[in-house]
Amino acid sequence: MSAGTPVGLVLARPPRLLGAEPFFLEFIAGIEELLAEHDRSVLLHVVNTHEAEIAAYRRWADNRMVDAVVLVNRTVEDVRPAVLREIGLPAVVAGEPEGDTPAVRTDDVGAVREAVAHLSRLGHRRIARVSGPTALIHTRIRTEALFDSMRSASIEPVVLEGDYSEESGAKLTAMLLERPDPPTAIIYDNDLMGVAGLGAAKDLGCDVPGDLSLIAWDDSSLCRLASPPLTTMSLDVHFFGQSVAASLLELVEGGPVAERRCPTATLIPRGTTAPASTA
Repeated sequence: MSAGTPVGLVLARPPRLLGAEPFFLEFIAGIEELLAEHDRSVLLHVVNTHEAEIAAYRRWADNRMVDAVVLVNRTVEDVRPAVLREIGLPAVVAGEPEGDTPAVRTDDVGAVREAVAHLSRLGHRRIARVSGPTALIHTRIRTEALFDSMRSASIEPVVLEGDYSEESGAKLTAMLLERPDPPTAIIYDNDLMGVAGLGAAKDLGCDVPGDLSLIAWDDSSLCRLASPPLTTMSLDVHFFGQSVAASLLELVEGGPVAERRCPTATLIPRGTTAPASTA
């Protein structure tokens, strides 16, 4: 492996989301910061499908364009790890590990429990969640953790599947609030859907947080600048990226790759959570 050769990151998601959603921008910045100290960089490629992502991996391997890749957003029936092994392209998984592939894990279960505990302490019993795509492993982990956390309190949450976009956040929030038994609290799987959900709730005349409490995943300036500012589950995304970069450097240098975990996302209470209305 030659010094200076980049590592690769292919994002299979609509380019419009990459520009609007801060998570991956901060994640990539964390990777770049550490790699730059070792005369390396990130080769970023944005595509629309996993098929196009796999095609990019094959091109990179054939042309020896990268020393290793970062694999993100693992799915339930994910063929990408097997393809990477087949073509001999080393990888680090950002998230839940797969086989012997090195991974940097996040604690989605602990974060969900903290969010539910916060809402429960505020007296909320009708809790909904606007999730990311259900094909993603971390989405399913969060869903299972949500049901497990609420089962002991005899609460049955409602989960609607979104796609991380502003449009889905607004649309699904409106659907929830138009139910005969609307939730008193909603948890969103990212900041963009949470901010859009806040706007949709206000458009429907819903008082936040008087009538409805909201929590968004992934703290960002979008959440801090919202009115009122959004309560969030805050993961140190920059540190996540740096941890992935550290594993990549160990991988390409041929040594053992240390097991790494990100600290559990912490609750940042702001202006969108309050005690449940008794009305």
